[in-house]
Amino acid sequence: MYQPLIRLGFGFVALALLAVAPRAVAAEQAMSAATADAMAQAASPQAIAEYKRKLREYQEARAAFEEEAGAYWSAISEKRRGRNAKRRDRQPIAPDDYVLTQPPVYTGPKRPVNPQPEEEEEKPPRPRKEIPVVADLLKSAAEHFQFTPQRPASEIEFKRAYVRYALASGLTREQAVRVYSFETGGTGNHDMQSGLRGPGTRAISTAIGYNQLLTTNTVELMAEQGHEFVRALTEKAATLSGPARKAMDHKLAVLKKMVAFTRTVPDDWSAHEKLANTPQGWGVHAMVLDIDVGPMLQTHKLLTSVLFARAKGYSRPLTAAELEMMNLTGDGTGLDMVTMPHTMREQVPTANFFQRSGYERNPVAVRNNTVAKLLAVTDERMDFNSNKSGAKELAAAF
Repeated sequence: MYQPLIRLGFGFVALALLAVAPRAVAAEQAMSAATADAMAQAASPQAIAEYKRKLREYQEARAAFEEEAGAYWSAISEKRRGRNAKRRDRQPIAPDDYVLTQPPVYTGPKRPVNPQPEEEEEKPPRPRKEIPVVADLLKSAAEHFQFTPQRPASEIEFKRAYVRYALASGLTREQAVRVYSFETGGTGNHDMQSGLRGPGTRAISTAIGYNQLLTTNTVELMAEQGHEFVRALTEKAATLSGPARKAMDHKLAVLKKMVAFTRTVPDDWSAHEKLANTPQGWGVHAMVLDIDVGPMLQTHKLLTSVLFARAKGYSRPLTAAELEMMNLTGDGTGLDMVTMPHTMREQVPTANFFQRSGYERNPVAVRNNTVAKLLAVTDERMDFNSNKSGAKELAAAF
């Protein structure tokens, strides 16, 4: 955490401001005059000609870079298609099936500042995409499904429910705890949303919980695994009576309604994503908070990756870092990294597993620019965060 070199009390700060006020006014006046002179100088014909010359240089350099970068990312896509075809035909993957050079980096001149900015067309600000938070999800669940998720009495209650289901489904203690440590920083609760870490913060995605499920993840899991969730709740309902049985029967009816809703579109990610971005989809996502359904959703977020790898013939148990790669990048892309021999992991750039826009927005992948480095930094972060309170509590529940 950042610590200031000098800490002043409020009184000292006020006195300091009073002492510098006259000088600040004089400095501001001098700066205003200097700014006016600079603007007059900037608007001269010589300044405009210089700006146009620098702009041409920038545009030429940028165009040359874009041509190089375009060719590189086209090769990335072409190699990916080739690997997919080889896997379908059960052919071995070799180093030549990847682009083995790092992406080009722009090193040319910066775009010059226009001395006549009023001539540039103002671009309207991009509208900020609405990201629903927990309160929105609960509201949607109540409005569209007449349901309020049953929240745990304490965080340890949710952890214990998650552990019971995860173990019964075949996840290991190492996988569950270390992925939780990576995804939540080792301290996250079942309702922790990505980006929301205290007052003044804002959600950066709809990802919630121990394994950070997006709305689309929840919709897809409901569509594909809903029968399992219904079966588990039906078995639990049979052991209950009185008000508890009545509440569980209502939850079961809502769950069936949600599963039916998620199956109104084809079983593919883009269709599920569109459904997830509706108020009804938000209501479905609220189930991730429920003490009965939430642990099953969190478990299957990881279990589907384990089963996917197994179905593709990868029988060795996935390490937590390997499982996280599949959790982060998607099963197909993640398995591409996981099945790579260790010697190749040192050679192959991480760029092979991204679209250009996603790679350039991912400083972790850029800095750790080979598969080996990316897996190593993932393990390091898991090691560090596993010593934090939430991770220790989850580990103790196993």
